[in-house]
Amino acid sequence: MLDNDLKTQLAAYLQRVSEPFEIVASLDGGDKSGELAELLQEIAAMRADKITLRTDGQDARKPSFTLQRKGSATGLRFAAIPLGHEFTSLVLALLWTGGHAPKVDADVLAQIQALEPAQDLAFEVYMSLSCHNCPDVVQALALMAIHNPRIKVTVIDGGLFQSEIEAREIMGVPTVYLNGQYFANGRTTLEEILQKVDTGAARRDAEKLSAKAPFDVLVIGSGPAGATAAVYAARKGIRTGVVAERFGGQVNDTLDIANYPGTLHTEGPQYAAALEAHVRSYDVDVMTAQQVTALVPAASAGGLIEVRLGNGGRLQSRAVIVSTGARWRNVNVPGEQEYKTKGVAYCPHCDGPLFKGKNVAVIGGGNSGVEAAIDLAGVVRHVTVLEFLPEMKADAVLIEKLKSLPNVDIHTNAQTTEITGADGKVNGLNFKRRDSGEEIKVPLEGVFVQIGLVPNTEWLGSAVERTRFGEIVTDARGATSVPGVFAAGDCSTTPYKQIVIAAGSGATAALGAFDYLIRSSALATAA
Repeated sequence: MLDNDLKTQLAAYLQRVSEPFEIVASLDGGDKSGELAELLQEIAAMRADKITLRTDGQDARKPSFTLQRKGSATGLRFAAIPLGHEFTSLVLALLWTGGHAPKVDADVLAQIQALEPAQDLAFEVYMSLSCHNCPDVVQALALMAIHNPRIKVTVIDGGLFQSEIEAREIMGVPTVYLNGQYFANGRTTLEEILQKVDTGAARRDAEKLSAKAPFDVLVIGSGPAGATAAVYAARKGIRTGVVAERFGGQVNDTLDIANYPGTLHTEGPQYAAALEAHVRSYDVDVMTAQQVTALVPAASAGGLIEVRLGNGGRLQSRAVIVSTGARWRNVNVPGEQEYKTKGVAYCPHCDGPLFKGKNVAVIGGGNSGVEAAIDLAGVVRHVTVLEFLPEMKADAVLIEKLKSLPNVDIHTNAQTTEITGADGKVNGLNFKRRDSGEEIKVPLEGVFVQIGLVPNTEWLGSAVERTRFGEIVTDARGATSVPGVFAAGDCSTTPYKQIVIAAGSGATAALGAFDYLIRSSALATAA
């Protein structure tokens, strides 16, 4: 089941197991049960002194298995063969169940252990093994289940239990249910989950944040631009903070990165983790799972700028760098919002496996759209690609590859007019040929929107100057129209939305902010 390299790595990790536990498998006579049994046997054999494998489980989902310390109730179940992107989730679950301490803040772990809900929390998280966003959600919930007996978690591979996916009409992963009711969809952090189930967390968090001393530089956003800005600011020895919803930003949704100088290839989540590790290696106050709602400029030159948060908290800083990035642009046609996660999707890598054997469309003929269509063509029955302009905008090599695929149709000069559906899910797409006016209906079950980005700057209102597209106007030093406020990355007018350019603009903004502090005599006296 595992190749030699994975066996060697896993055996080394399992040496960290200090407490005995059981793996209890529920199996039937199917091929998948045989695969799971082989995997679990290999794992148990690596630490026979600590891990016991039982195959007498009676769970209705087969194949599946639980991890439990002897004498304890079952808290975590995998209804999956957790390989692919979920192999790391399996390794961490084994280590945590075996007594190895998780790498989370002590306050977060204490919050998990102190949760006393009115009723037990039973989570079901649907994922796919090819989804690079799913492991964060799986690992967050697994951690909660292992460290609080009132929390139960079942991790379900949608490809393995397709009947459940269809019954619940799940068309996007990760999707989480709590006590049988819809809870969340998409990438969700541990802190965000805790905020939703711990009703007093937001108030306590707001009080804690508002009590913080003013920063010299506060970075809003933690993608390549924000992380780089934080590193450059921290290296100047000044008080630096980062506030963001999730570390890494949109790069978490980027699978392949092959054009970053000095790095032949990496994946978005790995790069995001590296960014976070780099920032945390300095004395930077990192505040994640926070939504910024407003920026109030300083009352006078060199004064304190206020940043307001969605939970009611407030932060102050002598200089602020806005690096909130961008998000997928909506096509803005009838049906898009109504059928989002019910056939309308934005991440082909995450949600593509859910459309296996079905007909889908990709809206967008740039690199992102063409790459998505190529990936989907290997999974689905047929792909229809729609490009608004007369010619595809993607690189020639990608277009050539796309045209070579037998199950792909390409329509240029095509204006999408409506996404249709019935019984709560997508059943087709309508488009108009811009040259002839002919209207065409395409029967299908999924639509992947890949038409570019829109900056995450609406929350700023009129606080700083923005273009009609929403980008923050900056000068060569990253400065905005407001003294002490700088911007970097995809949310700004910095041209060409690329990771390497975002990182460079983050460095520029940090250096510009440091220069501003010196010249305005606003730099806090070093302690």
